[in-house]
Amino acid sequence: MPTTTAAARPALTLADLQDRATITIPEAGQVLGLGEWAAYRAAKRGEIPTLALGRRLAVPVPALLKMLGATEEG
Repeated sequence: MPTTTAAARPALTLADLQDRATITIPEAGQVLGLGEWAAYRAAKRGEIPTLALGRRLAVPVPALLKMLGATEEG
């Protein structure tokens, strides 16, 4: 069974996020137009909002949308 690479996956759009509470750091990078490692570095610097869930980091969609000015709250 072949594995799916990031290049083979369709890019996420803001519309894709409406039904999700969190996304992964690489997915947030896709939305922002960043590569995977650039997204991880940005998250480490606090430039991408993250939420610690046990040992995992997730990106809360509402915080990402607010950061992008894509919400009514801005």
